[in-house]
Amino acid sequence: MKVLDLSSVVMAPLAARILGDMGADVVKVEPPGGDSLRKIGPMRSSGMGPMYLNANRNKRSIALDLKSSAGRDALLKLVESADVLLYNVRPQAMARLGLDYAACRSRNPAIIHVSACGFGEAGPYAGRPAFDDLIQGLCALPNLIAQVGDGNPRYVPMAIVDRYVGVHVATAILGAYIHKLRTGEGQEIEVPMFETMAECVLSDHSGGAMFEPPLGPPGYPRSLAPERHPYQTRDGYVCLMVYTDAHWRTFLHMVGSELFETDPRFANLTSRTVHAREIHQMLEEKLHDRTTAEWLAAFEKADIPAVKLHTLTSLVADEHLQRASLFKWVDHPSEGRIRTMRPTTQWSATPPTIWRHAPLLGEHTHEILAELGYSEKAISAMLQAGDAVGTEQE
Repeated sequence: MKVLDLSSVVMAPLAARILGDMGADVVKVEPPGGDSLRKIGPMRSSGMGPMYLNANRNKRSIALDLKSSAGRDALLKLVESADVLLYNVRPQAMARLGLDYAACRSRNPAIIHVSACGFGEAGPYAGRPAFDDLIQGLCALPNLIAQVGDGNPRYVPMAIVDRYVGVHVATAILGAYIHKLRTGEGQEIEVPMFETMAECVLSDHSGGAMFEPPLGPPGYPRSLAPERHPYQTRDGYVCLMVYTDAHWRTFLHMVGSELFETDPRFANLTSRTVHAREIHQMLEEKLHDRTTAEWLAAFEKADIPAVKLHTLTSLVADEHLQRASLFKWVDHPSEGRIRTMRPTTQWSATPPTIWRHAPLLGEHTHEILAELGYSEKAISAMLQAGDAVGTEQE
């Protein structure tokens, strides 16, 4: 699969990286100023920050000024041999550049033209700017946090929308590629952030509002119980999931209680969900009695799911991740020694792998233009005119 990745920041570049991990030839097409994600540090070299490095491995970079006729012509020549063109600017911007589906299809009828956009074109928000924080707000995530916290809405402290929707973008491309392999047909695809995240949130939190007439308010009570949080022990915190009937019977006997047999709130999952707040409060009170290590040992013996609470620092040192070889130190040609993370899935025959470092801006401009048939003279002219940016001839 050959993918033209015209996208920036996290969502769509992550989707292209997933395809690159599986072996796709991903050509990252950047403007002369580069992907804005390059500017987020810390960094050793300009334009090579950690978020950029994580989202753009297994890609080649060509830097083109798509507003120039020479840059646009080069991009359309790339389209002729590509399977996928992926972008996350507004569709109207692609039309102004002459790179919309109709224009690309005229050069390659089998192209899969993918818009990773903020809002679907069918609704009144179409064409509006969209960022992770904005979509989080529209999908009620800060409101959910306010309900279980101190009443103040807060964003999830990571680009959760970009990363969740990015996986959907990769999935959509793979589905369209299977169709193309079977039929030879390309197509136009739209993957909107808002609709995708609304479906994600409401799949958990439709609650009684799913029915007509409603059976109650929206929301999943167990998730929305303010007491649902890592529980404080005598010397730290433990993350605990007492879930099944067997878990509750064992846990209550462990703490010397007969509530499972006598209190109807504990009788089954439905009742425990209704009374989630009182049950979480009870757990909070009981777990103060022992240390984290003591509780974890007891829960492991009783086969009750529980883990310690990590910080970002301790997460990197986690014994399971170390044994599973998630982290690998590699020598990047411009950044020196960096810690990277391998693709996490395990395959018996064709495992995803890291086979290219994240590229410098325009690192492969000369190489890719030469593959398209451009002469040395034509490439030099484009570089000198600013229609393209490269590193090879600087």
